[in-house]
Amino acid sequence: MAAMATVPSYTPSLWVRLCHALPRLDLTMQTRDNIFTPDSWEYQQTLLVLSSLSAIALILSLLIVLSFLIHYCCCHRSDSGNSSEEEEEDDDASGGHGYGGRKGRGICCVTWVSVAAVTLCCVAIGVGFYGNSEANDGMYQLTSSLLTANYTLTSIDLLVSDTVAGLQQSVTGSLTSMEELFGSSKPALVSTRSCRRLSERVALLLSSLTLGRGAGRLDGAAGAGNGSESIVGVLTPAPPSVAPTLAPPSLTNPAPVSFSPGWAANTLMVNEDYRWLSYVLLLLLDLVICLFILLGLARQARWLLILMTVLAWLALFLSWGSLGLETATVVALSDFCSDPNTFVLNSTHFNSGTNTEVLDYYLTCSRRTNSPFQQLLTQSQRALSSIHSHLSNLERDALPRFPKGEKPLREVQQMLNVTEGNFHQLVALLNCRGLNKDYIDSLKGLCYDGMEGLLYLSLYSFLSALAFTAILCSLPGAWRSFSSDAEDYEDSDSESEDPFTSHQARRQTATASQRGAPPPFYSYQGDRWTHPFSSAPPLPTPNVSSNGNPGYESLPLTDRQSPPPSYSPSMLIGYGGSQSHPNSTRSRNMYSH
Repeated sequence: MAAMATVPSYTPSLWVRLCHALPRLDLTMQTRDNIFTPDSWEYQQTLLVLSSLSAIALILSLLIVLSFLIHYCCCHRSDSGNSSEEEEEDDDASGGHGYGGRKGRGICCVTWVSVAAVTLCCVAIGVGFYGNSEANDGMYQLTSSLLTANYTLTSIDLLVSDTVAGLQQSVTGSLTSMEELFGSSKPALVSTRSCRRLSERVALLLSSLTLGRGAGRLDGAAGAGNGSESIVGVLTPAPPSVAPTLAPPSLTNPAPVSFSPGWAANTLMVNEDYRWLSYVLLLLLDLVICLFILLGLARQARWLLILMTVLAWLALFLSWGSLGLETATVVALSDFCSDPNTFVLNSTHFNSGTNTEVLDYYLTCSRRTNSPFQQLLTQSQRALSSIHSHLSNLERDALPRFPKGEKPLREVQQMLNVTEGNFHQLVALLNCRGLNKDYIDSLKGLCYDGMEGLLYLSLYSFLSALAFTAILCSLPGAWRSFSSDAEDYEDSDSESEDPFTSHQARRQTATASQRGAPPPFYSYQGDRWTHPFSSAPPLPTPNVSSNGNPGYESLPLTDRQSPPPSYSPSMLIGYGGSQSHPNSTRSRNMYSH
């Protein structure tokens, strides 16, 4: 009783109860009962309506992106010619940094929107990886429990098959030889025939122990005459990884095949591998798109931005599509997990070859529920005990008179010992605690971890869809900023400007030249021409020294200064303006002697 009190139980989780409590609408828009009936067309219509919500959201996101494309392509193109002068004035007022104007603010806005969208996408990818791992863990626990239950069922089938085969061999071999030897002794012959009849009964009783046929075959099996004719349709022996299936029925009278845990586990494992791999590839695709979008914005690469835009459209469709599938799966799984016992008891896949009493015994495993195999096991135990008593009487009374009967008698006793050992193992395996534990573990893996993983995957799909919608809305602004920068570089004169001068300085030089062009910078102005940026005095005129050699007046070393190492276009504009009004009097007074 204490061991039965420790049997684990299953209770629906909070997420299952919340999802199951949500109202469901079918195509007639009427609230219907939340019952898991996957074969019903009305229930399938409900799932289709829920899946279509993601299609509506996809259409809305496409309309939003289309409105942004129209806004950038039409409105901004018409205003680009009128606002060019205002942008130049804003750039001059910003101090030459290029971020104070309208274009600078637009580029900054596009950058921040893209960074925020990519950040949201990265968060969604992290949620998706966690949800994919949780769903995989739940499916792994489900398949492991199904394989363990399949191993238990296969072990029961192997024990039954070995025991029945041993009893049949004993009936046709050793007991038949003993009947021939003890024919002259009526008491020994009666005991031998009783052993034969009891062995056939035990074989017939054990053949009805398969869970695929249930305890309902007990009465028919007990009333049969020959056990060898009734032992048919037993579960085929199979290793733990292979599902126990019924023997192939005849083509003229096909029989329904019961649920096979091994086949279900193998099918789920294959499908789960494909599902897990598909989500991993989708997550990696989203991550690559986000990273390369940032790279394209940083490097201002048009071809990379075009490629990532196409992939972003693909990711947007995949995100909304996966959200629709996940929504339908979450709804169906919540309906199943809210009351799984009712679905199993009412499903034809489970009760086609199994008695409802047997299913209820293993699903609930309650202390108030008696084993449906109790009567069968009791009758088998009594028959084995009677066989043991008859063999003891034969060994005591018949062997002294018939020494040749010792060998077949020892063979029957050995078969009886093997049968009793197998019988005790069957009693332990037929107990509800083992299979019920596997059933509860499979429900926990599917309804706890699997449900949580699906909810996280739904959140990932929703966040990634929002992120890619924002990315597709912000990319036209980035494309527009790339086009304006390219035009500025094409308008610049690379031959007349310093290659080491920044692009902003070139733009300021071009603006100043349009307002008022200074005189030629390197114009020749006579012998006393001075470099406009040099603070050193001009070279003195040569005079003839006393010995007839030309010479120059010696200047103080303190007045000699080296020219600046470099100049900028802004300095060029300033000095150009000062050169237009030269002070020739000051220079003549400085160097006249």
